[in-house]
Amino acid sequence: EAMAGDNIGMLLRGVEKEKLPLALKGASEKLRELFFSNLSERAGKMLREEIEGLGPVKLRDVDDAQASIVAQAKEMAAQGQIEIGEGKDEEMVY
Repeated sequence: EAMAGDNIGMLLRGVEKEKLPLALKGASEKLRELFFSNLSERAGKMLREEIEGLGPVKLRDVDDAQASIVAQAKEMAAQGQIEIGEGKDEEMVY
């Protein structure tokens, strides 16, 4: 599912803060950069430190955190707060 930058910013404000580092720990570098590019430099640095500070984590916990954020995005989209597009074969970033 594709999201424009302003949607990521809205999503970041709606996500449970403790879930984000866990979700991003297992995310691709491309996806991480999408989130970091929507944070202030200071907030991005703090988030990177949180991710590094997690140490080894269970894949199931990462999957749960990512699923929670996806559910949050879908909920916000349903309420018209953000727009998410359906990606076909690969993620599109606008």
